[in-house]
Amino acid sequence: MPRPTSLPAPPTDDDLVTRVTGGDPAALDVLFRRHRDVAYRVAYRLLGNESDALDAVQDGFVNAITHLARYGRKSSFKTWLLRVVTNASLDLGRVRRRLDSRFADGHEPYLGVADGRLPVPEHNLDRADLRRVLDRALAALPEPQRTTFVLHADGGLSYQEIADALGIALGTVMSRLYYARQRLKCLLAHHVTP
Repeated sequence: MPRPTSLPAPPTDDDLVTRVTGGDPAALDVLFRRHRDVAYRVAYRLLGNESDALDAVQDGFVNAITHLARYGRKSSFKTWLLRVVTNASLDLGRVRRRLDSRFADGHEPYLGVADGRLPVPEHNLDRADLRRVLDRALAALPEPQRTTFVLHADGGLSYQEIADALGIALGTVMSRLYYARQRLKCLLAHHVTP
């Protein structure tokens, strides 16, 4: 009876990065496919708009590949990539806010929330309504809290990985997540039935 052969382990991100820097376009495709979903989730949560999120992911990947030499392998490739995508998302969001005349004071988006509370809809929320309520609650967070929360909740990064990605102290990550959760809890309290 022949011995079963084991399949080779998939290449690590660092292996793929080495191949990309050596000119292997197939390795670039594997890296993109491996991380595009999480990059999109992070960008979408930061921007709240599908087309802007797709633009930010594209910009982020282009920036990452263009500046691949800056990836010093101090953190995982995913952590570094999400930092690049986060920066691209925040940059795009700033540009959109400056250009969009719907903003109340030119600095923060007008969310239809006069006193910081979300309007109370009917108790029977469908999935799309719930998604809109969550998106609006996230958009109401200050940018540093929103970014930290999204990298943790949607990006799946640990506290230390977020600290590495954003270049901040671990305690700052913990503080931002705590205050983001408290604010979200207040914003969403009207939508939760006891």
